[in-house]
Parts: sequence; structure tokens; C-alpha cells
Amino acid sequence: ANAPIFGIDTNGFVNEWNRKAAAITGFSREEVMGKDLVRRFITPEYQDSVGEVLHKALQGEETANFEFPLYTKDGERVEVLLNATTRRSATGAIVGVVGVGQNITELKRGQAELTRVA
Repeated sequence: ANAPIFGIDTNGFVNEWNRKAAAITGFSREEVMGKDLVRRFITPEYQDSVGEVLHKALQGEETANFEFPLYTKDGERVEVLLNATTRRSATGAIVGVVGVGQNITELKRGQAELTRVA
């Protein structure tokens, strides 16, 4: 997959982390599995809003195109556009959330540059 994809269980702990998520963040699958996604990997000023998006998805209310910054293992800021989808079992019970992201860092830089020049 060309998009960073992560999954959390109903407690917010990471249970899915694809290669692209690892490549963008610098955190390997082994480093994130079983960890609290929001508390460990989201910057403090965005923890509430990202937590709210994930909480809503755990209630069955999905969010599309939510923007937030993610900081890599090296402290670099990456702008992410996130779609949070409810993950259900075969019986329809909510078992977690799947997040499919898009790295929009370059896009945001381009927009900022256009605004500056205009």
C-alpha cells in the first residue's frame, strides 16, 4: 500500500501498522504494536482532537479528511490527512478503528508558498 495504514483496538492500542506508516514515522511495527497511539505518537496539542476522531469511529461514526501533524521518530513534522473507519467483526461488533492516511506535507508546503507569493 502506498498509504500509511494503522489500526487500533477498542482501547486505542495499535494492532496494525503497515510498512508505509513505518517509513513515514520512522517507528517500526515492533516499536508501536500494543502502544497507546494517541498518547505515544500524537503531539500534545492534537491528542484531544485525534482522540475524539478515533473515539467517534469506535462508536461507528467515521471521519474523513481530518488533518493533523505527526512527528517522526527524528522529530520531523509530517502533515497527515486521515480517514478513520470503524472496524467490525464478522458479527458486526465494533472491534477497533482502521486509519488510512495520506502524507500531505509537500502539498501543504506548496500551498504555503503560493500564499506567500500571491
